[in-house]
Amino acid sequence: MNTTVDSPNPLIASDRVEGTTVYDPSGEKLGSVERFMVDKVSGQAEYAVMAFGGLFGLGHRHYPVPWKALTYDTDKNGYVISLTKEKLENAPYYDNEGEEPSYDRAYGQEVYAYYGVPYL
Repeated sequence: MNTTVDSPNPLIASDRVEGTTVYDPSGEKLGSVERFMVDKVSGQAEYAVMAFGGLFGLGHRHYPVPWKALTYDTDKNGYVISLTKEKLENAPYYDNEGEEPSYDRAYGQEVYAYYGVPYL
């Protein structure tokens, strides 16, 4: 797990985000940020692709989560999402590398709606 060093700088390097733990509101670990997807034009992070499930890093699923659905918690050195493990298990996902979704508008609307985040 990567941790974040306390810093007055609001920016963080991408390699420091990868591996950061994601928790539910009660503090239970849901998974970790495997990577994040950045809009080529705006430069804004749109999704955190969360790894969840599997054993010892094998066989896990990839869950694209709208970046706006995550809140960084400095006490946990990780992200919190208002989501239960059960709801996450039913969220849009893909299994293997190379099977990534197209991340087009229709997919974005589906994912953002699932997490209750407005899609712009």
